[in-house]
Amino acid sequence: MILKAFQLNLKGFSFYLCKLTHLIIELPGMKKIELEIVALSHSITQTHSYAVVLGEINGLRRLPIVIGGFEAQAIAVALERMNPSRPLTHDLMKNFMMAFNVELHEIVINDLQEGIFYSKLVCSSANDTVEIDSRTSDALALAVRFGCPIYTYDTILDQAGVLMEDDNKKTTTSVTTETGGKDDLRSMSLDELNTLLTDVLEHEDYIKAIAIRDEIKSRKGK
Repeated sequence: MILKAFQLNLKGFSFYLCKLTHLIIELPGMKKIELEIVALSHSITQTHSYAVVLGEINGLRRLPIVIGGFEAQAIAVALERMNPSRPLTHDLMKNFMMAFNVELHEIVINDLQEGIFYSKLVCSSANDTVEIDSRTSDALALAVRFGCPIYTYDTILDQAGVLMEDDNKKTTTSVTTETGGKDDLRSMSLDELNTLLTDVLEHEDYIKAIAIRDEIKSRKGK
């Protein structure tokens, strides 16, 4: 009992020491800004890629980041609370971390070089708190699964962010497919949609499955 209590106290001390270190090294212009995922869609600039849009909490700036199709599916599955028949890679990673009592406290998009975003995972175990380098897409996929905060720095938002003009417009989290996809689905019957949904789930195309599911829901809601 004494050893366990000591480990828990050490874990808490380690985490807060890490947070204190962040505060010390944050220079003017390096203020951390909390973000949330507000949209996920096909990229209009890169074929076979997706764009995840992060929004500044209590702010108007948006940060669009181009990611791959696999990572987009991993994020979409978690956002939509879908249950794959087999664990995806990021589900497996979360299960592995939880099995060994490793917690993900936050992710930080900490650098931008030549259009490429770099991130880190802030994790802790019973004995230590560490920062692990990660691709931003993987970091976001894990953040959604753990429900942990997403941060970046003011300087990165200044470089790559987009300012939203309408501060009265509420942005909601959404997942969309490629242009024209919805029109194709609307031309199908309900039976055809259900058959297609079964097929895409078997092929683990979860982003397309979300679009089909939403179309089926809209038909049944009428």
